[in-house]
Amino acid sequence: MTETRISFERRDGVALMGLNRSAKRNAFDVDMYAQLAKALGDLQRDSTLRCGLLFGHGDHFTGGLELPQWLPFLRDGRMPPLPEGGLDPLRRPDQPCLEKPLVMAAQGWCLTIGMELMMAADVRIAADDTRFAMLEIKRGIYPIGGATVRFIQEVGWGNAMRYLLTGDELDAATALRLGFLQEVVPREQALERAFELARRIAQQAPLGVRATLLSGRQSQGATEAAVFAGLLAEMARLMATDDAAEGLRAFLERRNARFSGR
Repeated sequence: MTETRISFERRDGVALMGLNRSAKRNAFDVDMYAQLAKALGDLQRDSTLRCGLLFGHGDHFTGGLELPQWLPFLRDGRMPPLPEGGLDPLRRPDQPCLEKPLVMAAQGWCLTIGMELMMAADVRIAADDTRFAMLEIKRGIYPIGGATVRFIQEVGWGNAMRYLLTGDELDAATALRLGFLQEVVPREQALERAFELARRIAQQAPLGVRATLLSGRQSQGATEAAVFAGLLAEMARLMATDDAAEGLRAFLERRNARFSGR
């Protein structure tokens, strides 16, 4: 890891972590995933930090996965390894995860892994120009970062399937109405508002905050663990299909895929 993919700043008990690849719309390559895991681990171990804030530098939160880099892992039905001391950004139940609150601020494009990172967070703020989409279905694959579990929990079965099964875009106003977001604010206020909430959380009793998070997560944990356990194995099966190959070609050629069901 030679470039700084994740900026890290400490302010008023809050760790501000920024996706720092704006020239590529903050596309998630494997280095960015590893560096975010390390930043979360640093947040966890620093007793002066009581809350995290994840945001994106530039015009977009993230344009999603840099898919060609991820293919070797997806074909094997696995995720990239976490660095030593790192915590899983997607908060998978079988991995070490952040035990402190995480607030997120999104703007511009927030695609695929961007939405799943938001689902793994605790409070979500978005600029009024944010556009969300889970595009995996258009690539012949499916989400493995938690959307098939948490999106349903957040917005209900029908609302989740409306977008998971089509790959259609939803705007910030719709995401707020469905309950996926807590607040939508003008673009220039998104990071400021998210930081205000993160700082307020950081001012509360740390043990009470931790107990509240733990209790809430335990209420969902059993269902999540059972579903997460099978996600990567199914992805490996999908990656071996003709449709997945066609989905990747269409992605690289910037065209609509022509799926055959094989």
